[in-house]
Amino acid sequence: MRKPGPPPEIPPPLELECLKALWSLGQGNVKDVREILTQNRKLAYTTVMTVLDRLEKRGKVERRKQGRFFVYTPAVSRDALRRLAVQALVEDFFDGSERSLLEYLRPTGGGRRAFLEEPLSNSTLDAALL
Repeated sequence: MRKPGPPPEIPPPLELECLKALWSLGQGNVKDVREILTQNRKLAYTTVMTVLDRLEKRGKVERRKQGRFFVYTPAVSRDALRRLAVQALVEDFFDGSERSLLEYLRPTGGGRRAFLEEPLSNSTLDAALL
């Protein structure tokens, strides 16, 4: 069975990484964003350019021509995306109940102790949420 993807408003991981870079920069060109992203992994200039172009088409960033380059600015705030992600989490894993999520995260709740005892990896988080 295929795992459902994030809601369309929530960007996939590489797009989100580009947004995080832009949030930290305020604005930047492809080279600026790539410089931040390549601290953790190798990415081609054209890959970053394609991702930023995709984000612009989806309305997540704005771009303007400055000389020979485009300068990108986030069009969505980190807080707005966080709200969407938490809303999706509540809907998908807690049957729409914010109270259930809060109870789960309380120190005496079912999942909080496991989160505190071991560092989270993507597979740990996936297993905890499923």
